[in-house]
Amino acid sequence: MKAMILAAGFGSRMRPLTLETPKPLLKVADKPLIVWHIEALKKIGITDIVINAAWLKQKLVAALGDGAQYGVNIHWSLEDEGLETAGGIIQALSQLGDEPFMVVNGDVWSRYDFDNLSKLNLGNDLAHLVLVENPPQHPNGDFLLKQNRIYTFEQAQDGEPLTFAGISVLSPKLFADLPQGKRPLAPLLKAAMTQGLVSGEKMASCWVDVGTPERLQQLDQKIRMQLI
Repeated sequence: MKAMILAAGFGSRMRPLTLETPKPLLKVADKPLIVWHIEALKKIGITDIVINAAWLKQKLVAALGDGAQYGVNIHWSLEDEGLETAGGIIQALSQLGDEPFMVVNGDVWSRYDFDNLSKLNLGNDLAHLVLVENPPQHPNGDFLLKQNRIYTFEQAQDGEPLTFAGISVLSPKLFADLPQGKRPLAPLLKAAMTQGLVSGEKMASCWVDVGTPERLQQLDQKIRMQLI
């Protein structure tokens, strides 16, 4: 399985830290956020990794290069402007191949074992999402999880409301016949959910949406104190 790390965001909420440093290169416990992901993927044998980049992209490329220093092969998908999540994936499809691939947001941190996803068989599904307990900054969640199937709030009234962790396995078929350009992922996922084509799981591991300088600092302290 190949993997894609989404790293093209502007990091607006992380300013001033991201004025001169791309968000994925911000460090926790002396290690860039994106390197935590690269090492976790390498650990389970995923060595072909596509990374998209837009904001300060040359700094990201200079820091990570071709991935040899981490024992992986990094393939770059450079964007002139941020294409949003689906747009970034569509531009990189030719590098991801015809089989389902893993997608990880570059601005989350977790102890999740990616091995769970590398062995996943999507079958006829278009996506498999990893969900987490709703964090304080997002109390209502994104979707409903019921018996390992994911539904929109419009579809179902029961199920557990949870937040998308930014970790998934997606089929290239989810993006079939879509033109390149700026496009969010959520509408595509919701359309697949209405067709009953999205499975999911609830993560039991530690997970942090590193969305503000305060959360970055708190995460750094917790890792250093071995609290997570």
